[in-house]
Amino acid sequence: MSVPTITEDMSEEDMDKMVASACDASAFLKAISHEGRLMILCHLVTGEKSVTELEELLSARQAAVSQQLARLRLEGLVTPRRDGKAIYYSLADDRPKRVLEVVYDMFCSVSDQQTKAAE
Repeated sequence: MSVPTITEDMSEEDMDKMVASACDASAFLKAISHEGRLMILCHLVTGEKSVTELEELLSARQAAVSQQLARLRLEGLVTPRRDGKAIYYSLADDRPKRVLEVVYDMFCSVSDQQTKAAE
C-alpha cells in the first residue's frame, strides 16, 4: 500500500476526490481519538457486547458508555441491536478492526517488548 502523491498535474477531479477522502478519514480518526471510544472498539473487536457488558469491561458508568456509543453510532462505526430491554453493539464494518491492529502494533506491542527487555 502506498501513500498518494499530490502533483502539480493532478486533475481537479482527482484533487476533489482526495479532499473528500481526507475529510472522511479525518472524521473517522476524530471518532476514535477518545480513549473511551477506543476501548469500546477494542472490546467489540472480539464480538457483540451489550451496554451492560461494556460498562463492566470498562468499569464505567452507563451514561458515559452510552455517550461514547452514541458518537460511534453517529459516525457509523458501530451497529446497535435490541433484544428486549438490552441493546447490543457490534462493529459496523472492519475499518475499526484494521486501524486497531495498526494501533496495537505501534503502541501496545512496543510496550510488551519494552517490558520484556527490561526483565
